[in-house]
Amino acid sequence: MKNEKILLRGGKVILGDRIAEGLDVAVADGKIYAIAKTADLPAESDWEVADVTGQYVSPGFIDLHTHGGGGHDFMDGTREAFLGAAAMHARHGTTAMCPTTLSGDPDETRTVCQVYRDAKAAGPDCAFLGLHLEGPYFAVSQKGAQDEKYIRNPSREDYESLLDACPDVVRWSAAPELDGGMEFGRVLRERGVIPSIGHTDADFDTAAAALDNGYNLITHLYSCMPGVHRKNAYRIAGTIEAALFFDGFTVEIIADGCHLPPALLKFIVKCKSTDRICLVTDSIRGAGMPEGPTILGSLTRGQEAIIEDGVAKLPDRTAFAGSVATMDRLVRNMVQLADQPLYEAVKMASTIPARVLGCNDRGKLVEGYAADVVLLDETLHVTRTIAGGKTVYAK
Repeated sequence: MKNEKILLRGGKVILGDRIAEGLDVAVADGKIYAIAKTADLPAESDWEVADVTGQYVSPGFIDLHTHGGGGHDFMDGTREAFLGAAAMHARHGTTAMCPTTLSGDPDETRTVCQVYRDAKAAGPDCAFLGLHLEGPYFAVSQKGAQDEKYIRNPSREDYESLLDACPDVVRWSAAPELDGGMEFGRVLRERGVIPSIGHTDADFDTAAAALDNGYNLITHLYSCMPGVHRKNAYRIAGTIEAALFFDGFTVEIIADGCHLPPALLKFIVKCKSTDRICLVTDSIRGAGMPEGPTILGSLTRGQEAIIEDGVAKLPDRTAFAGSVATMDRLVRNMVQLADQPLYEAVKMASTIPARVLGCNDRGKLVEGYAADVVLLDETLHVTRTIAGGKTVYAK
């Protein structure tokens, strides 16, 4: 499909610090052409003019942490899985993402890395901004739904070999307290990869040291990490308190209303402000699918899970097994459950993730930026997604 010339007229435009009315948004050649009053826009003869009165015009959402959706998991290691998951998330406003792996067989992970590049070249419905490796360098005690048999300590030979073979990795989640964990963070930074603290038993001081060693992102805050706890009868602050205390940390939150209840959503915003929060789905293949049995990870080596009550659970229901959320659901929840203005919720789903990745050409409605635009109705459900100047979904 060719890049389109689209004039979105009459909508409520979501800018960084407000919602503006009386502005139209024009996209052309894959870029935001103009955001201006009608009189300042180009002649309409060769443009699609869309009357979006009553709708919100939002920057596209950027998901830094997703394992799949629509019946597909990136660990399947197929182009179909990558493109199918991207198409499902595009229907919910995601215009860019970081496909995410699990702790798995090393050969399986390398296959995913190879297929990623092929799938990206095929033109997915939302942009691929690089891979996120989640594991295998985790604390076994905080493994969550990750498969313990693949979890191990970081080995420089191991991770440098993988990074050499897969230059598309942009972030990597790990437990910094493991032997070699601090060096791992430094090496990642040297290679331009973002280290993120996740599935960890780090206490407050260890998390602070990790910040000094390159880790400035927290993977799904509150999930698979300690808060304040006792050690020899004394209370010890944990990763959670460090994440909330240090301004240097940006935190991911799964705002599906299950992983974090409304009270914690409000608490995190109060502690961090919206400038240090990224909304992420952490979605598995069951996102966008009916409730019932599903598989976490690849179809051949993955684990059983079940979707119910709007979340994925382990079969024994002792823990969550990832989410089935979509980005539009997270935005709605931040407005409806966390009492955030819509422009702040959208910022956490677009501008802040772009900043984390160092993207200076997307994440906002700004002239010259990538034409990633989402239309939302009054109930904040997606009616149209424009990714890179192409309409990839229209209700």
